[in-house]
Amino acid sequence: MPEQGCPLFCSVLNTNGGWIVEHAIQALRSESDMEEHTKKHGPGKVYLVGAGPGDPGLITVRGKQLLERAEVVIYDYLASTRLLKHIPKDAELVYAGKKGGVQHTHTQEEINQMLVDYAMQGKMVVRLKGGDPFIFGRGGEEVQQLAASGIPFEVVPGVTSATAAATYAGIPITHRDYTASVAFLTGHEDPTKENSNIDWARLATGAGTLVVYMGIKNLPFIVDNLIKYGRDPKTPVAVVRWASTPEQESVVATLDEIVDAVREKGIKPPSLIIVGEVVKLRDAIDWFEKRPLFGRRIIVTRTREQASDLVAGLEEAGANCLEYSTINIQPTDSYDILDSELDRLNEYHWIVFTSLNGVDYFFRRLYQRGMDARNLKGPGIAVVGKSTAELLMKYGIRADLVPAAYTGEGLAESLLDQGVEGRNILIPRAEHSREILPETLRGAGAQVTIAPVYKNVPPQGRKDALRAELETGKVDMVTFTSSSTVKNFLTMVDAADQQELEKLLQGVKIAAIGPITAKTVTDNGLKVDVQPATYTIPALIKEILDYYAAAGQ
Repeated sequence: MPEQGCPLFCSVLNTNGGWIVEHAIQALRSESDMEEHTKKHGPGKVYLVGAGPGDPGLITVRGKQLLERAEVVIYDYLASTRLLKHIPKDAELVYAGKKGGVQHTHTQEEINQMLVDYAMQGKMVVRLKGGDPFIFGRGGEEVQQLAASGIPFEVVPGVTSATAAATYAGIPITHRDYTASVAFLTGHEDPTKENSNIDWARLATGAGTLVVYMGIKNLPFIVDNLIKYGRDPKTPVAVVRWASTPEQESVVATLDEIVDAVREKGIKPPSLIIVGEVVKLRDAIDWFEKRPLFGRRIIVTRTREQASDLVAGLEEAGANCLEYSTINIQPTDSYDILDSELDRLNEYHWIVFTSLNGVDYFFRRLYQRGMDARNLKGPGIAVVGKSTAELLMKYGIRADLVPAAYTGEGLAESLLDQGVEGRNILIPRAEHSREILPETLRGAGAQVTIAPVYKNVPPQGRKDALRAELETGKVDMVTFTSSSTVKNFLTMVDAADQQELEKLLQGVKIAAIGPITAKTVTDNGLKVDVQPATYTIPALIKEILDYYAAAGQ
């Protein structure tokens, strides 16, 4: 019988009473396969990429390019998960996050070995690390292992948390009127160890600005040593948590008061500590936390594909956007109607597009049939609004009619002004859309054909996450850009009755892009707080900004 706990030869008893060295064979085969692959093709390559401090926009161009080509991505706790949208769909993801005071998903030694193993399989591996890989990121240890194993590697620097935390808190870590020196140090050392790697006696007064990584747990120890070795107790100090993200929090106090200030504010890791006279400049040049929507938590219900402009505009103003897509756009089950009408486009006087998705899915089918924009030279093209007209231009078509009011009613009125009696009108649109437009046109004598080109399907998943978000009571606003987003949002929330719905949305403001969407909100017993006069995303963003400005927020 084999020894228990053997790390390599793990056997099982077979039906004949014999022992099979099963796991050992598998392990040896795996090693053999890797060695064979490496002999034939050589090892892959590992890229240590700095993800920056938290804002996904702060990754380098080189880092983004590598993510887009990665076969394996091993990422950290402090690397923004929003960066993972850049990786190929078939790439393998491995979470290797480490948090202070929490059991790690993988030890550093295991991470080092993973990098080697994946590279030996010929993989292109991206090791995505928060901040900069070589500044308190243990990147040096990882590349040492790679070098010792003969694995090719490249290191891509990132914006380190020290400079980011200071910059996003409105603090220049150097300034010619204050200091020309700065020192970075870790606050993660065990204060009980006999020999510290930090020379507190020289460091306390040896650099004008001190930036301490991972120092919240040991903040009292750090403060005591700085004061003990000569730093003025009245030196200004800033502590910045989640720098560069919408969750950023900053606390400013003097060195002898910062411990109490941090405790009162409840600041926890990950945080940076900035010590020095430059902290005084924050009062004048704090820019990030003074943005008009800073700290506002806004739920965006638009489809993921179409939410980018709305999210970008709100985030630019400082909002923390929580994306909960309430619509999943899919092709219609049958294109029989559209296909038959595409064969006789020359018989139509108007083609009418009532949404962005209608344009996209119409042209997708047009191209599948070997046709293109040249086939639309006969009919006039009408659209519901400016955004739809702009999208249409990307397909090489200029809209002939854009109504003044961007609604189905406004579009119907504009078409009636053109005279539609006896005219053939094709409307490519979603399944089960509002009938006001086709009914109005038919009432005026038009021959209207509705061709479904896509359908709205409530997305699966995230229902529990959405309810949990609302139950925190920390959501400031929900935005709706169509009646479908309202209906599907209510389906996802799944309130038992009106009373529960109102409780979940207590204190939550509602922004609707236009009157049709707003009516769907009010029809469900809720109040609309924000509605722009022009029914576009830029107008909605401006109206939200104006709303909070008027409220004195």
